[in-house]
Amino acid sequence: MPEITIKYTNSKTLKALKALSEFLDFSMTKPEKKGKSELIYINGVPVVPGDKSIDISDMGEIISRNKMDAKQLRRQAWHRNK
Repeated sequence: MPEITIKYTNSKTLKALKALSEFLDFSMTKPEKKGKSELIYINGVPVVPGDKSIDISDMGEIISRNKMDAKQLRRQAWHRNK
């Protein structure tokens, strides 16, 4: 399906386009804005923001099955032997 971009400054233009879209049977979508992805550095290592849409429901079962709280998880599960 072909796509076009229409830039406008008057809010009446948007209302007219919405009415026209119903009459001529076309759809309108608003593009998602891509914000700046400023990296945070910890000890020289960049930290990339995580994806909020991931499913972590299985992690809750693993933690509750082992009866771990957050303090134990930080102390035991993430401890690396040197």
